[in-house]
Amino acid sequence: MTPAARTNPFLALNYEPAFESLGEDYSDVVAAAAFPAQTLRWRNDDLLPKIGLDPQAVTDEDFIEAFGRFEGRQPLLAMRYHGYQFGEYNAFLGDGRGFLYGQVRGTDGELYDFGTKGSGTTPYSRGGDGRLTLKGGVREVLAAEALNYLGVRTSRCLSMIETGENLWRGDEPSPTRSSVMVRFNRSHIRFGTFERLHYLKRKDLIQKLLDHVIEYYYPHLQGKSDRYALFYAELVQRVAELAAQWMSVGFCHAVLNTDNMSITGESFDYGPYAFMDRYDLRFTAAYFDYSGRYCYGNQPGICQLNLEMLQTPLSAVMAIADMEAGLAKFGDYYYAVYRQRMLNKLGFAELPEAETDELIKRTLQLLEVCEVGYHAFFRELKQQFNASWREDGGILNNADFATTDEQKTCLDRWRQHYHTLLISQPIEEMEHIAQRLNRHNPTTPLIRPEIEAIWAPITEEDNWQPFYDLLAKIRSGN
Repeated sequence: MTPAARTNPFLALNYEPAFESLGEDYSDVVAAAAFPAQTLRWRNDDLLPKIGLDPQAVTDEDFIEAFGRFEGRQPLLAMRYHGYQFGEYNAFLGDGRGFLYGQVRGTDGELYDFGTKGSGTTPYSRGGDGRLTLKGGVREVLAAEALNYLGVRTSRCLSMIETGENLWRGDEPSPTRSSVMVRFNRSHIRFGTFERLHYLKRKDLIQKLLDHVIEYYYPHLQGKSDRYALFYAELVQRVAELAAQWMSVGFCHAVLNTDNMSITGESFDYGPYAFMDRYDLRFTAAYFDYSGRYCYGNQPGICQLNLEMLQTPLSAVMAIADMEAGLAKFGDYYYAVYRQRMLNKLGFAELPEAETDELIKRTLQLLEVCEVGYHAFFRELKQQFNASWREDGGILNNADFATTDEQKTCLDRWRQHYHTLLISQPIEEMEHIAQRLNRHNPTTPLIRPEIEAIWAPITEEDNWQPFYDLLAKIRSGN
């Protein structure tokens, strides 16, 4: 007797046709590429319980069948959108190398997307091959896991499969290896999704999409007469908080075009990103960002500008005055989160606002004057911290980054200020300070040398162990 065929757990999920139900005005049905090979390089077992799957019951072949050969899943949708790219409007965008694979309800009751990257050409590939380099896939896995550990609202990577093709790229030694990745996040609806509908002068489609967004991603606003204004105000808060999260962890997204801004206020689409090494407001991650438009220090302002530009399509169905009132709170939301996160990085849970601002100002000044690594400073602080500092003031006595008179003076002033704050705390708080320093400051930050160090073994020896070891360090904070 032949045993019953085993069902792939991914294909047995209860997919919801949420975006699909909007109709053909928002997407195109596409077919995935047929790849010559499929080798699973990454599976994110941490995510499987979120969609009701037991990692032990999901095989590597299940990942390959579902997300490398794309068997048994229809329809696959390439989403349509436009966007402002480096300040210039581009009406020739859309999913050019990926698609919406499906949407599933998580065990938390929220709706999540499976979105591919590198899965083949679509009507929006515009002459591109629709592929993703293996290094691009590796970098996105690392970025998403690092940001998630650091408490940033981010997409995650469900899987990455090497696909056996040779790709030619101008920004990588070529030929280079290929991959297909599956992104797991709340939504792939972008600011640019609305901008396209404004370009087409389709008020009806804007309102339909906005109602859809509120129904699925802001359901607590449904039924309220002012739900549109409340939606925009909440989006402003989410984006402001996200910008503060990036800034506190020293992250530069690099390409904050409006087509890379999520309508759920979630960080996603990691291309030429970088975590800065030395504190520098002008640090720019993308080599092609010649003017520094999307440099580290510009990120909050660019996010605010993108929200302002979103007002244009949304004004078809809601009042500009309501949106302006919502956007006016961006700075308050941003600074509240940035202050708290920086305070935590310095070990404190709570200080008066004026003292918090002064501590942050002095710390950033120290980083700038001493030209010390952003992550290196906080790592030293957590590793050297000792409760005895409260009594003897021996703060960072082993620091070797202050060599000039100016740097030594700056460090001494910072030490005195930090010591004053420690004295203001009860002795039993010293243990909690140590815990916060440990939790909020990674020992192994994901700066460029760390990525290059694990990429060399992959290209030279097909050795993936350093990649897995780095992911383990990122996830543990070591």
